[in-house]
Amino acid sequence: MRYFIRLAYNGASFHGWQIQPDDCSVQETLEQALSMVLRQEIALTGAGRTDAGVNAAMMVAHFDVDAEISNPDGLVHSLNGILPKDIAVYSVFMVHDDAHARFDATSRTYKYFTHSSKSPFLYPLSWHCPPTLDFDLMNQAAARLSDYVDFTSFSKLHTDVKTNNCRIYEAHWDKVGEQRVFTITADRFLRNMVRAIVGTLVEVGRHKISVDEFCNIIEKKNRCAAGMSMPGNALFLWNITYPYPIK
Repeated sequence: MRYFIRLAYNGASFHGWQIQPDDCSVQETLEQALSMVLRQEIALTGAGRTDAGVNAAMMVAHFDVDAEISNPDGLVHSLNGILPKDIAVYSVFMVHDDAHARFDATSRTYKYFTHSSKSPFLYPLSWHCPPTLDFDLMNQAAARLSDYVDFTSFSKLHTDVKTNNCRIYEAHWDKVGEQRVFTITADRFLRNMVRAIVGTLVEVGRHKISVDEFCNIIEKKNRCAAGMSMPGNALFLWNITYPYPIK
């Protein structure tokens, strides 16, 4: 029987979602907790892979068990009792046997948080940006992302993906209280893609490159042409959508 699990985590203590040799990952930590509570070996398949230090306000994964879980809410309570404080499980629920946390997802949304005034409360989960960044110009450049499908220029080099094509549905900066937040939604993302996009948009905001030059970087399909990769601590996997309800 197959179940989906919905959770969130602060990525600061983890070397990303996916299991890594000799490094602590969210996937491994959660698998160990599930295996302990359910008393059988549990393997998780996540909706995606967040890099080291990246956070998730919403992550979805699936796992299979031999028999129906009689009390899913009780399982959630037990998991939260033994998991570290930087991982929170919100729900566990049965799905059909063919449901797939990764392949069934229709879109994913990431948010990147920035602040321009020094703050002892925002800095662990937000990037302290220069106060002179031109966010209007950065929004003009972000709006051009939906004109393209090949984002090789924003992909980590030497990955094992078959295509660097993605469909971007939205990309924009918004003022939220003291912060400026970049929101981007696509059908899929490449490794390091969001942090590379934000880093290149920052170059636009600093007036180091124009909007047209930003587009030329995309068209070059060369990671070396794009800007720096931004710190992962300010990046959140924010939402994942499916063609069926997610509790």
